[in-house]
Amino acid sequence: MSAIRESIEIDRSPEEVFAYVSDASHLPEWQKSAVSVRGAEHPAVGSLIAVRRRIGRREFPTTMELTEYDPPRSWHLHGLDGPVRGDVRGTVEPLGDGTRCRLTLSLDFEGHGLGRVLVPLVVKPYARREMPLNEEKLKHLIET
Repeated sequence: MSAIRESIEIDRSPEEVFAYVSDASHLPEWQKSAVSVRGAEHPAVGSLIAVRRRIGRREFPTTMELTEYDPPRSWHLHGLDGPVRGDVRGTVEPLGDGTRCRLTLSLDFEGHGLGRVLVPLVVKPYARREMPLNEEKLKHLIET
């Protein structure tokens, strides 16, 4: 299965959008499955971020590493542990006179152990449904 990729246009500058969306401490504000985040205070390549997610009735902790950080254009987070390891890439492109932008998020998963079964049967279908809703919520939060 290929990565899940969604784009949305936001009526804010690329700098504003990048600052908000690349700050992992905001994840629980706009991502339905994100419960809590630790370690996102000073983003830099090599930073580790602990994210706790809820899927159904279960919560799953995971550690993500920030492997790319190029403000205000792109960032990349890669999961380091657990049976399901996420891989998230974000890009922000200016539109028009620079007061608007296009945010593109690309999400993929790597399964280990039981995660090999969970990724195609549970995780990807759940993420495919959640991602467009998350982007709409993000757009609303940033624009208002």
